Amino acid sequence: MNNLILAINPGSTSTKIAVFENRKRAFFINVKHPPEILANYAKIADQFEFRKQMIIDELKKAGINLFEIDIVVGRGGLLKPITGGIYKVNKAMIRDIHNPMAEHESNLGGLISYEIAKEIGNNVNAVIVDPTCVDELEDIARISGMPELPRKSILHTLNQRAIARHFANEIGKSYNEISVIVAHMGGGISVGAHKNGRIIDVNNGLNGEGPMSPERSGGVPAGQLVELCFSGKYTQKEILKKLKGKGGLIAYLGTNDAIEVEKRIENGDKYAELIYFAISYQVAKEIGALSTVLKGNVDGILITGGLAYSNILVNDIAERVKHIAQVKFYPGENEMETLAMNGFMALNGEIEIKEYI
Repeated sequence: MNNLILAINPGSTSTKIAVFENRKRAFFINVKHPPEILANYAKIADQFEFRKQMIIDELKKAGINLFEIDIVVGRGGLLKPITGGIYKVNKAMIRDIHNPMAEHESNLGGLISYEIAKEIGNNVNAVIVDPTCVDELEDIARISGMPELPRKSILHTLNQRAIARHFANEIGKSYNEISVIVAHMGGGISVGAHKNGRIIDVNNGLNGEGPMSPERSGGVPAGQLVELCFSGKYTQKEILKKLKGKGGLIAYLGTNDAIEVEKRIENGDKYAELIYFAISYQVAKEIGALSTVLKGNVDGILITGGLAYSNILVNDIAERVKHIAQVKFYPGENEMETLAMNGFMALNGEIEIKEYI
């Protein structure tokens, strides 16, 4: 029996769509959304109908019969904190998607999947896998120094866990047996400590903790941030945009394009070089800090995400952290394959579909 799995991964400026026949990819497209179109929507959630219809139209163009799909798997968003795994999209989840922890395009994954599954009918499930809100932190990792501000787990769970499992397979162990540090480096950066199948500590990769990234500030001096907030120069919305959207490389260099920055460096721009290497410097510091969480028992340091294609960044990180453990690079993302694989296992009863409450 051939299982048809529809995988949906909304990004900030594009939507990735794939159909897998069992374990083999039969169709893939990454539809880019022009900024002028997205600018018409006040909130990310308002893009729902636009993106859903675009997915249906692309499947029709490709000659894929929507009603032959057996399961719809979406990227999970910023729901309430939950443990990792695969979850059925239900009414409780839809409620929380409409009232998320924060605005993020990943919130659309579950909503679109749910509505498309409803259109298909035939008891087809919509599920999400390892959403960005996965929280498996140890209690001590939640302490921030201010009771009103506990540390939160927001990360690239899907890709981090997939890479950690892949590495475990490479060294002949299961994911539940290893201790690794995974750095996902993309538009946002999250660095997680994985121990015995759980992500026990990680920076909030969304808005204000850990390394700076192409468009996020990362951790900034708290006292100076408070002064900036009350300076009268910025609104709350503008400050939040500095943390996520207009921080990092954009704030310093006016671009979030790593290729452009590297061209500037090649042309002798020393300031661009300083700012760019601040990313690898800060990622290496975060890795070093998490090595103490794992008490030095680190099987591997795994670098992934779009910025892992940058040789100058990953080589700088490796030079700074190679004394801790072996460093391995896995550029890009395997999110569509990971989504589909979980869908396949769910259809075949190889993995439990959890109920979101």
